[in-house]
Amino acid sequence: MLGKIPLPWLQLTREKTRLLVAIAGIGFADLLMFMQFGFRDALFESAITFHAKIDGDIFLISPQSTALIAMKSFPQRRLYQALAFEGVESISPLYLGFGLWKNPDPAKRNTRQIMVIGFDPSQHIFDLPTVTENQDKIKYSDIILFDDASRVEFGPIKEYFTEGKVVETEIDNRRVKVGGLFTLGASFGADGNIITSDLNFLRIFRRRQKGIIDVGIIKVKPGTDVQKVVNQMKASLPNDIKVLSRDEFVGQERKYWEESTAIGFIFNLGALMGFIVGIVIVYQILYTDVSDHLPEYATLKAMGYQDFYFLGVVFQEAIILAIIGYLPGFAISTVIYNLARAGTSLPMYMTVSNAVLVLILTFVMCCASGAVAVRKLSAADPADIF
Repeated sequence: MLGKIPLPWLQLTREKTRLLVAIAGIGFADLLMFMQFGFRDALFESAITFHAKIDGDIFLISPQSTALIAMKSFPQRRLYQALAFEGVESISPLYLGFGLWKNPDPAKRNTRQIMVIGFDPSQHIFDLPTVTENQDKIKYSDIILFDDASRVEFGPIKEYFTEGKVVETEIDNRRVKVGGLFTLGASFGADGNIITSDLNFLRIFRRRQKGIIDVGIIKVKPGTDVQKVVNQMKASLPNDIKVLSRDEFVGQERKYWEESTAIGFIFNLGALMGFIVGIVIVYQILYTDVSDHLPEYATLKAMGYQDFYFLGVVFQEAIILAIIGYLPGFAISTVIYNLARAGTSLPMYMTVSNAVLVLILTFVMCCASGAVAVRKLSAADPADIF
């Protein structure tokens, strides 16, 4: 790419300080984009983790429900009506609510809102081995399972439990005991989760009525056309219920966070700002480089070199800067992803798609800056310079 004489590389390395500033600037711009995309993806992934762990094929919810943090209840009799459809194997009611959890740590005793999930422990509805192993425990009064991936503000529950200590606390002034642990993870909507039986759920939320549920889970028999059953239910069940396939159930949650909140827009805007910052930094570096070497460029121009040649030189400089600047941005972002995941319990990972996306944006950012910077060279007249 550089030819017999690596002119672009020699020009970049001639001023070591300028090159380091350029690498730092591009790396910082990449870091901004990586962090925005990382938090955005963590938001969407954490929002649908709960949905992915439910073992069901069809879901019934209220038409007024928009997301897990804004669920509306509906009568369980709608779920019983689903049994009349051919191919339906079983039904399971699910209760969801947010209660005030008291930190059992004697030194703190702070309170924090936690998501409470209630279901019939005689049924298997969670694709979580630790929940399945402990389902018999929550059949007893006031026994709960605690999500050990919840935020640390809920207290050292995992440490207490693994040390063999009895962990007791309160949820909405109801005394409860931790009977086991499971791993689900925090989300932007819920900092922590607990799972218990439907009866214990109703003991915690005394104003809730049995048979007024939040999600109806339906399993179909093996070999059944799920979409056909969904269409039949949509056509037959009253309008006070919403029938969703698994993909639709997950898609509704994701759509809520993408379109109905400002969070997704903010993260995309932050990534755009990082992209613009990178363009400005690279433009300043390349423009200064072109200006400093304008007499040399003019000499080559007078010798017969065309503008296309100079454009190629500047673009090669831009590509070199993009590659070198991307590497530290990628490395630092990976470290910060790990720190953020440990500190927030959000599923923040360096994905191939984000790595490739930011690399492409870095190339575009640098090449766009080079295209603007080379305009000064194209307009230069050797006679005027000398």
